[in-house]
Amino acid sequence: MVTVAQSLPATRAPRATRAPRAARVRHLGPNWYASVMGTAAVGTAGTALPMDLPGALHTLLAAVWALSLLMLVTLLAARTLHWIHHRDQARAHLLDAAMAPFYGCLSMALLAVGGGALTAGHGWLGTPAAVALDTVLYTAGTAVGLWAAVAVPYLMSVRHRIEPSQASPVWLLPLVAPMVSAALGPLLVPHLPAGQPRETLLLACLAMFGLSLFATLLMLPLVLGRLITSGPLPLALTPTLFLVLGPLGQSTTALGSIANAAPGVVPASYAHGLAVFSVLYGVPVMGFALMWLALSVAHLVRARRQGMGFAMTWWGATFPVGTCVTGAAALTRHTSLTAFQVLSVALYVLLVAAWLAAASGTVRGLLSGELLAAPRPALGAPTPATGRTTSDHAR
Repeated sequence: MVTVAQSLPATRAPRATRAPRAARVRHLGPNWYASVMGTAAVGTAGTALPMDLPGALHTLLAAVWALSLLMLVTLLAARTLHWIHHRDQARAHLLDAAMAPFYGCLSMALLAVGGGALTAGHGWLGTPAAVALDTVLYTAGTAVGLWAAVAVPYLMSVRHRIEPSQASPVWLLPLVAPMVSAALGPLLVPHLPAGQPRETLLLACLAMFGLSLFATLLMLPLVLGRLITSGPLPLALTPTLFLVLGPLGQSTTALGSIANAAPGVVPASYAHGLAVFSVLYGVPVMGFALMWLALSVAHLVRARRQGMGFAMTWWGATFPVGTCVTGAAALTRHTSLTAFQVLSVALYVLLVAAWLAAASGTVRGLLSGELLAAPRPALGAPTPATGRTTSDHAR
């Protein structure tokens, strides 16, 4: 009896030792990939600015991109542990309309870091390594993005129970992921064999541009209609309004990138048409983006005055602003207008300010343990089956 009793702790000790480590990631949702996207955007959008940057600034941008790569690797490892040890929570995320759209962030995190390898990280990695890294991350990110663009709306229609008043800018995340592929794919075109491989990738990017654009046009009225008819978003979700900027800035960036890569890849008449289309599309879309930016800032100021504290949703104000930086930079190159150059710099300053606010809040939350702790249900309210993941999203 004594021998058996003594042997039990010895056989269970390794599992008990591992349990606390795995427990730390139980409430780590896919929304955390937004921090990777925002960090990568600071590096890549900085290199896209239409001006000559000093060498020291290039080094700083490369360091920020390297940080995003480190964050991506860390999060991929943590999320792998999450799926291994907490499959119930992972499934609950997929069945929660507030959390499932964040699977688009996994795609965009992979794509943003991969694209940054060829821009911000190129000087450190060298061309062969940068191309290899981007190829792997672009392929994986595009595959995940196309899956999310279909799977998440499917789950929302057949498994989630959603009221019109629950419409959220977060719903755009899986739909904008293919647009990121469309914007970053042209970077790989010159590294493919001439002929059909280059043309296939370029036209595939144009197809993903259309996929994301039309899906966004269907979803955006729901978001704006909810805002008008049901009032402002909850305080913690207010920064998600900036997510609407993502498909706007990224689509402008995508057409500019496709037009840049088109000469010599498609017939000259097509290349000229793409260059014209990039301006005729990008200018009015950027005008709407600036209107939405002003609306989002007004809501954010209101929320702060009403006591909005830090939440992981603050990262929603980083990557989308970065897409507007690259969109304005693309218009600068295609129009040579100083106004777009000034706009890209001003938006980049806003991006850096948003990143500093989100990053500092995240570091404080991690050090205190609050961000990875179990969400606290409202006092006196029953805890619904999806309440945990919804609370995680609000964090």
